[in-house]
Amino acid sequence: MGSVVPTDGRADFDFLFGRWRVRNRKLVDVTDVACEDWIEFDATAAIEPIMGGLGHVDRIRTDEFEGFTLRLFDPDAKLWRIWWASSTRPGHLDPAMEGAFSDGVGRFYCDDVLGGQAVKVRFEWTNASRDAARWEQAFSYDGEVTWRTNWTMDLSRVE
Repeated sequence: MGSVVPTDGRADFDFLFGRWRVRNRKLVDVTDVACEDWIEFDATAAIEPIMGGLGHVDRIRTDEFEGFTLRLFDPDAKLWRIWWASSTRPGHLDPAMEGAFSDGVGRFYCDDVLGGQAVKVRFEWTNASRDAARWEQAFSYDGEVTWRTNWTMDLSRVE
């Protein structure tokens, strides 16, 4: 008999395991609410499970920076926590995003202060197919009444 895949949410990010090409589209200054200028750039990412699948590490590299994501699943709360660090802000670990997948979309939230302003941060993950996925970051400065997308990543599987 095959192994049973847990249905409590711990396998929701398993689609990410592997190596990816990443096409980024990002506001030049995500902390500037008036910024309208976008940049596009490519990256590579490698994602692997840790702790028997209860977590993942994700390394993303571009010509400009290196980033690191740690995702950990809390089986009691049935939610994921996601931390991000980047070489653009050495020694800083962003606040944990918390959330889960529902109807094929993962939504994760946290409160932060960026550019001196309190902001609600949202990540959305979608898995289009075995070989394609999308991540989107948006900020709300008005208590989640409106959201402004400021960074997207379209992932294409390499292996």
